Amino acid sequence: MKRLAVYCGSGSPADGRYVALARDVGRTLAEAGIGVVYGGGRLGLMGALAEGALGAGGEVIGVIPQALADAEVANADCTSLTVVQTMHQRKQAFIDLSDGFLTLPGGVGTMDELWEAVSWAQLGYHAKPVGLLNAFGFFDHLLAFNRHMVEIGFVRPVHAGIILAEPDLEILLARMAAHVPATPIIRMTAVQL
Repeated sequence: MKRLAVYCGSGSPADGRYVALARDVGRTLAEAGIGVVYGGGRLGLMGALAEGALGAGGEVIGVIPQALADAEVANADCTSLTVVQTMHQRKQAFIDLSDGFLTLPGGVGTMDELWEAVSWAQLGYHAKPVGLLNAFGFFDHLLAFNRHMVEIGFVRPVHAGIILAEPDLEILLARMAAHVPATPIIRMTAVQL
């Protein structure tokens, strides 16, 4: 994995562990020679992620919609910063520029990015690993909900393991590097569906 799209929040929770986590993730990725592709913001976890990676000499590629750049939240310190017109273009750039997806704690936008990466893997629009850093148990309920969707039958058993979740970044990165894609829906027969 040469580059990972990292999804995380633009907010700064009162609990400082989250911002520190993002900074540490950026540093760890840079030290491992893995570039960061992210939302291009300078605030919250996003800004801390970029700061950590840049401080360790890493590559940081920001992709930000024009409306957010106009709101003065773009991070001019990125190795490269691309301004796009829409959120759809931003998410397509994440897929085009990265070798996988790493999700850190965040809000609605972070969840949107995560679920799109999962959905596109399930469908077969990409075959890249989708990692979830479950730091501080932040994603426990989301992971339980994902298991519930599998149990009910809305997620096929073959796709139950698309989300690779770990509380430890190094273990998660190793799992992502060893990723074997599931059979996507577009390659299944009617009987398998």
